[in-house]
Amino acid sequence: MKHQNFPHSWALGKGSLLPQEEVLERGKIRKQLVVGIPKELQEDESRTGLTPEAVEMLVGNGHQIIIETKAGARANYTDNDYSECGGFIVDDHTEIFAKSDIILKIFPPVTKEIEYMKGNQVLISSLRHMMQDKDYFYRLMNKRVTAISYEHLRNNDDTFPVIRSMSEIAGGTSILIAAEYLSNQHGGKGIMLGGITGITPTEVVILGAGAAAESAARAALSLGAFVKVFDHSVDRLRRLQDIMGNRLYTSIFHPRVITKALQSADVVIGALHLDGNGPRFYITEEMVKEMKKGSVIVDLSIDQGGCIETSECRTHRSPAFIKHGVTHYCVPNIPSRVARTATIALSNIFAPLILSIGESGGIKASLLESAGLRKGVYIYNGLLTNSMIGRLFDIPAKDIELLMAAF
Repeated sequence: MKHQNFPHSWALGKGSLLPQEEVLERGKIRKQLVVGIPKELQEDESRTGLTPEAVEMLVGNGHQIIIETKAGARANYTDNDYSECGGFIVDDHTEIFAKSDIILKIFPPVTKEIEYMKGNQVLISSLRHMMQDKDYFYRLMNKRVTAISYEHLRNNDDTFPVIRSMSEIAGGTSILIAAEYLSNQHGGKGIMLGGITGITPTEVVILGAGAAAESAARAALSLGAFVKVFDHSVDRLRRLQDIMGNRLYTSIFHPRVITKALQSADVVIGALHLDGNGPRFYITEEMVKEMKKGSVIVDLSIDQGGCIETSECRTHRSPAFIKHGVTHYCVPNIPSRVARTATIALSNIFAPLILSIGESGGIKASLLESAGLRKGVYIYNGLLTNSMIGRLFDIPAKDIELLMAAF
């Protein structure tokens, strides 16, 4: 007697074979997303989240992109640029927040924008927690949003892609700004940043050895300047010197050495990440008084309070001031000066992220797959997951890794 072939898998029961249900592998179910890009309300914010080319790619993959009219205007993208690439242009600011699955902003939403949200959405924006209060986070939590801080997103190699790209832009741009303020055009002493044959090169002092410092050093060296970099980490200085070569002078922070360097400096770039472990200011007011008249300070750390004692936070409309004969340029968000370049850089990060969320089947599945994405989450489905914010504002916080383990 021939054995019959059955389409089921079988298991041995008590004295009999019992049919078992066959388990078939299920593929991922792609999710079509509605992504909203509102116009930024902040006066100094000129960037937007996606370029028209990125919109075209996302629409081609089945997603719907709604864009508030003139959202890209300050980055020199017109409504027509977006509509020709498949984006839907809307006039109503509230509509973006009421209809989107994912809200993509550069600046954090203000209180009234949170009220416009329908709830149970994904918010991707900067965090800037020091600008917020306890009520702000409770408003987001009550909307049961999943809020992602893009500056805390990480790549597979544990680097910060948004911070890296914006720091590169800020560092390179800081040298161009310094060049402007050394020139006669902005009341400077009329010297060219860099050097030419027969003339002593200008001296540039850079505080820090991270991404912004590297970009600033590269720009200054390419113009022919003599560059000195100070940092408290020998490893970071060694890495930078390996990249740049022996044309770069490096030193750890030492009061006498840095004071001497400042006395001959034409330009000082503050490019330090202030984590609270080091001194409050790396250059004191007394050190600034010893600098040459007409020299220029660009403090890129001003969004964290500044690393130079004489720095004062200014806007793009009134960016510079003179103190002790030294021109200070202290504006947060320097990448907004070159909004189109910054928008392209951000879009190169956000567009693949949105594609990945859609391919995974939604934010929950995407968070399960990506540890780097989880690092950026500070509210998950209405629950605070950022312990730093919890301590700062006395709000109970959950560990997102434990929340993910429940699924």
